[in-house]
Amino acid sequence: MAMITLQNSRNAEVTVLTNNFIDNYMPEANGEFVKVYIYLLRLLSDASVPFSLEQMADHFFCTERDIVRALKYWEKVNLLTLTYRSNEDITDITLNVPPVKSDVSDSSKPAVQTVSVAKDTVAQSSDVSAPSTKPAARSASSLSPDRVKELKQNDEIVQLLYIAEQYLGKTLTPTEMKKILFFYDELKFSPDLIEYLIEYSVSRGHKSIRYIETVALAWADEGITTVTMAKEANSRYAKEYFTIFKSMGISGRNPVDTEISLMNTWLNDYGFSMDIIQEACSRTVLSTGQPSFQYADKILSGWKDKNVRTLADVRLLDAQHQRQKLEKKTQKKAAAPKPAATNRFNNFHQREYDFSEYEKKLLNQ
Repeated sequence: MAMITLQNSRNAEVTVLTNNFIDNYMPEANGEFVKVYIYLLRLLSDASVPFSLEQMADHFFCTERDIVRALKYWEKVNLLTLTYRSNEDITDITLNVPPVKSDVSDSSKPAVQTVSVAKDTVAQSSDVSAPSTKPAARSASSLSPDRVKELKQNDEIVQLLYIAEQYLGKTLTPTEMKKILFFYDELKFSPDLIEYLIEYSVSRGHKSIRYIETVALAWADEGITTVTMAKEANSRYAKEYFTIFKSMGISGRNPVDTEISLMNTWLNDYGFSMDIIQEACSRTVLSTGQPSFQYADKILSGWKDKNVRTLADVRLLDAQHQRQKLEKKTQKKAAAPKPAATNRFNNFHQREYDFSEYEKKLLNQ
């Protein structure tokens, strides 16, 4: 696990959050992203605090993928810059001072706080550097007032916004309206797909625009462009979710967002088949006596690191593990001092282990 160290000489009892960030950046950001950003500032306020993406994920009861997604969002809006190693691990984090919205077009360079990395360590300095030259992906905040005004004159959009208000049961705020326009203008969702997106989210008990945006971005990542494709994806995932729930011994409720996030990680990021996931769930319940998605994720992430693709690979790992245990036990016996005197209890025939034969039996189970 790569450890990252943030260093700073400021007062550790104070974490500074600018009014500019609160007024102009926080309202449009996903709540989980805001928590990650504030926590990163909190770490910077302490001297030489080691941390890793895994530790941040554990702190927020989410996945490392969720942490990286948050960091990339703040990079998109130019609040920080990420640099990567060749293996795609994050090495540098540069915190940019949030530019005032009205001054974004200014050609001058924004002040930044650079978090530089040497091997596995991050150290904050007071150097001023240029922002990343990598083009930032557009977000809802990139829609200009003129473009918003233009879209709102579209009869199709007017109808869509009205339908959205009926589903959400309230008048849309400017931020909510802008998000819906973002789905249409940037994600290229059709009005029918956006209507289904809102209907789907509300049917699951979520009327938050942040949740709706999370689903929209996930659909965009999967290349979903029609209502039919969205329904097929939802049906497929719903079936897989409840299959996993059954393996965990859970019934009578729907999965919560954190569970969905982990299950999507197993299915999409890790690319495991359902039989592998079910095996991990079964082992989780046997080991802990209760369902635990975090425990199952540790099993599956370990299997991913060892390139497990089939149940046969799992059995091979089990056999190797048992063999190592037997070898250690034998070595321990051989190293133990022999008793000075012999008696009838020491006159038995010592058992010799045939490790190859034992491994074959385990693999054939």
